[in-house]
Amino acid sequence: MKRDSDERHLDNNLADATVLAHAGYTPDPATGALVPPLHMSTTFGRDSEYELIGDYIYSRYQSPTVEHAEQLLARLEGGADAMLFASGLAAAAAVFDTVESGGHVVAPTIMYHGAQDWLRRIESRRGIALTLFDATDPDALEGALRKTETSVVWIESPVNPTWDVIDIREAAELTHRAGAILVVDCTVAPPVTTRALKLGADLVFHSATKYLNGHSDLLAGVLVTPEVDELWDELRLVRRLSGGVLGSYDAWMLIRGLRTLPLRFERASRSALQIARHLEGHPGLEAVLYPGLESHPGHEVASRQMTNGFGGLMSIVVNGDADAALAVVRRLDVFVPATSLGGVESLVEHRASVEGPHSKVPPNLLRLSIGIEDPADLISDLDQALS
Repeated sequence: MKRDSDERHLDNNLADATVLAHAGYTPDPATGALVPPLHMSTTFGRDSEYELIGDYIYSRYQSPTVEHAEQLLARLEGGADAMLFASGLAAAAAVFDTVESGGHVVAPTIMYHGAQDWLRRIESRRGIALTLFDATDPDALEGALRKTETSVVWIESPVNPTWDVIDIREAAELTHRAGAILVVDCTVAPPVTTRALKLGADLVFHSATKYLNGHSDLLAGVLVTPEVDELWDELRLVRRLSGGVLGSYDAWMLIRGLRTLPLRFERASRSALQIARHLEGHPGLEAVLYPGLESHPGHEVASRQMTNGFGGLMSIVVNGDADAALAVVRRLDVFVPATSLGGVESLVEHRASVEGPHSKVPPNLLRLSIGIEDPADLISDLDQALS
């Protein structure tokens, strides 16, 4: 018989890398398995008294593997609870679904285009006002807020793909003064480097498809809250009624990806900084946009918010027009032209082409997602493509 003294527990004071390496999991007491189990069942049985045998009824409400992943993410963010969705956009849409008709949403002019497209849709169909502000103007957010009218402020920091840096703590103060909630998209700044809840955010959002999973092989979105409150209950209801919950297998895959998040993010950050420094001042470029560069206008704020590296995302602004930028893409060999970010392979994307007619991204901008390859190979590839 197993003795209580044999049981292992992961201390709450352990470093993120330690908790993630163990997937927040101790060996299964029945089998000794080190890898968390995958529970694929969509429905859960009842006993002879028609009482649930366990804590679960149906996987659209909750399931063991999804709950495990959520608990791990909540712990990583320093939150009270986390909620997984079938995609990042499903999680974003759930937040916007809580805004009443006649409400007001504030967001950056440049942001994840899928979320902005959804905001434009509900603006035209549900009578929700939308104000987009310039993230490069330090006074723009305050000017966009409407006291007692604004419901949600949605920001990214850094802003994808121009990498302007919004001060999260300052944004939280302005948002709360106006009586609204602040949602921070931390997809490009995962909790191994940025803890937005500690800076005053009311919700943290991630496209978990990106850094959290990190292997370009699943879709997922997550919201994390500092407290379980009325808004959180409403979001859980939205997820259940819309059917937007993540499947158990994808949750298990996400747990697997999270185990290497600190290593992947550290490698990508180190390589990106090396590449950005190498390219800065390149005669074929107008600019290198990376908050880790001391010359970046948001470097000081980014240094306060991103405490463990500046990430693997950067952009280069090529001399010339969109055709010149696309010519560089065609000459790259190691960088793969593809949508997404945060995977182990390095990607290049011409954002203006992908975002379509509403895009405010410069047509000569290329976004680079730096992976875990040897940085010397990536530098060599960029040099030959730009030469």
